[in-house]
Amino acid sequence: MKQKKRKKKSQDIYSKTQRNHKDTVFRMIYKNPRELLELYNSVNESDYTDPDLLKINTLENAIYTNVKNDVSFVFDCSLNLYEHQSTINPNMPLRMLEYVADVLQKLILQEDLYGERLILIPTPRFIVFYNGTRDQPERLEYRLSSAFEKPMDRPELELIVTVLNINEGKNRELMSRCRSLRDYAYFVACVRRNLELMERDAAVHKAVDECIQQGVLKEFLQNNKAEVIAMSIYEYDEEAHMRTIREYGREEGREEGREEGRKESTLRHIASLMETLGLTRDLAMEALKIPETEREKYSSKP
Repeated sequence: MKQKKRKKKSQDIYSKTQRNHKDTVFRMIYKNPRELLELYNSVNESDYTDPDLLKINTLENAIYTNVKNDVSFVFDCSLNLYEHQSTINPNMPLRMLEYVADVLQKLILQEDLYGERLILIPTPRFIVFYNGTRDQPERLEYRLSSAFEKPMDRPELELIVTVLNINEGKNRELMSRCRSLRDYAYFVACVRRNLELMERDAAVHKAVDECIQQGVLKEFLQNNKAEVIAMSIYEYDEEAHMRTIREYGREEGREEGREEGRKESTLRHIASLMETLGLTRDLAMEALKIPETEREKYSSKP
C-alpha cells in the first residue's frame, strides 16, 4: 500500500511538472541564494560571502507569457542572466535580448525615461551553462550581430552570450571553484551512463540514489528527491523527443532531396525525348512548363 501511495505521489508530481515545466533541476539548485552566490563567485573569480545581497529577479510567470528564463539576479552592480542548455542554440542572444528587456522593464518601472536625469542600470552579463551530449569547446561566444541579415563592422545593437561547457572533464578550474556545479554535472553524467543500460525512469532513480550515497548533491537530493526524479524524467524524455524530431527532420530533408532528384531526372528524360521527336530544347522546356531560370539543369541528357 505504501509503495502504491509513493508511486501515485510521484506520478502526481510528474503530471504537475508536465503542466508547468518551467522548473528544472538546475533552476531548483540555484534558487538557493547561497548556491547561486557560489556559482557567481566561480564564474567571476570573486570571493563574496553574503548571499543576502543577491536580488533575484528570475522571470517566473511562464504560464501567462512566453518570456521565461532560468536564473537572473542583480549583484555588485551587475545584472546576471544565467541559462542552462542541453542543446546547441545559436539563437540564445536573441532570447537573452528578450529576457533582459523584460527584466529591465521591471527594474525601471518607477523611473522617468523621458526625464533629463540619466537612469543607471546594472551592467548585464549573459552566461549559458552547456551540458549537452554533442562535443563543444570549453568556452565560446554567440553574438546577436551574427543573426543580422545585413552585417555591420560596428553593430549598433550587440549582445554577447558566453557559453561555458560544464560536462565532466571540461572547464576544470571553473568546476573546482563551485561544488554545486561540479555535483550537478556529475549527476547529469550519472543519469546518462545509466541510460545506456536501462530505461529512463530506472536510470534517473538509480542516479539519484547513487549520488546520495556518494555525497553528491546529497542534502538537495534528499530534500527534493521526488521533485528531482519527476523533473529529470521529464527533461530526459523531452531531450529524447527533440532528438527524434531532429532525426525525423533530417530524414525528411533527405527524402525531399531524393524526390527532387527523381523529379529532375524524369523531366530531363522527357525533355530529351521531346527534342528527339523534333522539338527544340526551348519548346520542349516550354511544353513542360519549366521556368526559364531552371531550364539549364534539365537540359543535359539523363
